[in-house]
Amino acid sequence: MDVNQYLEMFIEESKEHLQSCSEQLLVLEKNPKDLAIVGEIFRSAHTLKGMSATMGFEDLANLTHKMENVLDAIRNEKIEVTPEILDVVFESVDHLEEMVMDIAAGGDGKRDVESTVALLKQIESGEEAVTMPKAPATPTERVEATALAYDDYEKAVIVQSFEQDYKAYEISITLRDDCLLKAARVIMVFQVLEKEGEVVKTSPSIEELEEEKFDSTFHIAFLTQTAREDLQTKIMNVSEVGAVEITVLTADSFKEPEPEPEPEPVVEASTVVPPPAKKEETPAKKPQKTTAVVGNKTIRVNIERLDILMNLFEELVIDRGRLQSISTEVNHNELNETVERMSRVMGDLQNIILTMRMVPVETVFNRFPKMIRQLSRELNKKINLEISGAETELDRTVIDEIGDPLVHLIRNSVDHGIESPEARMAKGKPAEGTVVLRAYHSGNHVFIEIEDDGAGINKEKVLAKALSKGVVTPETAETMTDKQINELILASGFSTADQISDVSGRGVGLDVVKTTIESLGGNISIESIQDSGSIFSIQLPLTLSIISVMLVEIEQEIYAIPLSSIIETAIIKKEEILSAHNQKVINYRGTVVPLVFLEEIFEVPRTAPASDEFHSIVVVRKGEKLAGLVVDSFIGQQEIVLKSLGDYLTNIFAISGATILGNGKVALIVDCNALIK
Repeated sequence: MDVNQYLEMFIEESKEHLQSCSEQLLVLEKNPKDLAIVGEIFRSAHTLKGMSATMGFEDLANLTHKMENVLDAIRNEKIEVTPEILDVVFESVDHLEEMVMDIAAGGDGKRDVESTVALLKQIESGEEAVTMPKAPATPTERVEATALAYDDYEKAVIVQSFEQDYKAYEISITLRDDCLLKAARVIMVFQVLEKEGEVVKTSPSIEELEEEKFDSTFHIAFLTQTAREDLQTKIMNVSEVGAVEITVLTADSFKEPEPEPEPEPVVEASTVVPPPAKKEETPAKKPQKTTAVVGNKTIRVNIERLDILMNLFEELVIDRGRLQSISTEVNHNELNETVERMSRVMGDLQNIILTMRMVPVETVFNRFPKMIRQLSRELNKKINLEISGAETELDRTVIDEIGDPLVHLIRNSVDHGIESPEARMAKGKPAEGTVVLRAYHSGNHVFIEIEDDGAGINKEKVLAKALSKGVVTPETAETMTDKQINELILASGFSTADQISDVSGRGVGLDVVKTTIESLGGNISIESIQDSGSIFSIQLPLTLSIISVMLVEIEQEIYAIPLSSIIETAIIKKEEILSAHNQKVINYRGTVVPLVFLEEIFEVPRTAPASDEFHSIVVVRKGEKLAGLVVDSFIGQQEIVLKSLGDYLTNIFAISGATILGNGKVALIVDCNALIK
């Protein structure tokens, strides 16, 4: 059977099942006794395992099978849900997501997951302690239990070494998860040890270590005269060694224990295995989730087909403009009626095609609950994520680009906004911080807001840093509003972090977020009250392909200015133009607005001098900043198709694309964001 024809369907359905697993695991963490939730996760994992095996992705199927075994044990009440167990299951889901992404990118879906598989097996076997990677052991730590089993000869060698003033250590070494050449690291560790003493025993064996037949941890019995602290330091200096634990062995460690009377059996709540009768009752208690598959008349459509459909419709929009131009010139009644009817039908068709391309922002928002959970554990903070408006829809092109900026902003809020539980309680706040992620429609735009009840922005600190970096001058700083000071953190390379953190990436700055959002035709604003919290608000266009513009003329050239950037148009007299700091400006409703002469920006050749008595002005906005674009005349509003300039015309200043007008001419689309500095 040729499975390639089902590959796209497999990838899409795998993503859906993994997303369902992540969502249900978060619910399970809050309701660890609810076995119905475990059943939902189990069914998603079981389906994914079957699909993976059918498609021939064995690594994916094997890891899912091990995860499924743990879920089955929880479902049958053999083990109880704990945060540590959920950590391992979440880690498994992360690996599965990476495998699916690799397959989607044309890979084979293989990934080194031995350490995770070992942890899943450990959980399935009913062991209470889950051996997660540990931090380096401090020299004062002593581990009484030994991880190696010694025969009589090995015991005799170790005991005799004590008489010759040797120290006996049992060393547990854990390699980092990202270690690629485990055998090479093992050899480097042995090279260090051979200079310091003698290896008595290893687990696994030397042969198995060389063949990498181990997870990430191995054990060594070692005789040496080197101090424990020095030995630990030397081993930790080996690259990609994550943790080292050294247990001091003594002669007492090898004494045979005296037989003791059998104690009375003690039953612990955490280790009770329910009797078989209870297992039989469990399925009857589980409510079955009903699915609305029957009667759901939906089909999966490849996004490339929608792109082709959109491109064909864009050509129709261009032809419609051409027909409207011709009907105006000819002024024939029947032709006018036909063109008007065609315009109405095309308007409806446009709405349908755009709606088909719309995707709920839920597809982006879904990744954040799991991310918040992980960050809260890493940072030892209590954080509650609230999501609203996830059903709000955006064009697929915008959805593809907005994910990374949102990740950056949320990490920033969690790392720098939300305080530690102790700091929050000292301020009279609840120990648990709240991050609200919301989306909503407003006019022709979608707004996405990230709000937190954290520390807010320290305006004095921001302003001091901006002055020291030369971002603003002292004269400008004196006149800046609180909102303008807040938005200084969006400047390139700006950071107020005392320590650069990998969590939020604040060492890089939020300028990357701002650049990405502005490239989508949107903008970002910040509101903040110190010790109360901050709101980052992102405004985005509904779609990027068909936009409404104002057509303007300069000499014989036509330019298109997006309506989303325009506040209003005006005609002013020459004497209304003033000069300030070598810049021509106008007084616009009590605000000084600089003028930008497009003929100078685009170097438009003049065949005759422009009228000096009046100027046509288009007032545009970028955030809080305004500018007046000076043109010769206004043509009118029109819906146009945004076309790129191709690979040969990249990075052209103040031009974001082009369009074909009804008369067949090309009009360049002005990038207002680039003109406003």
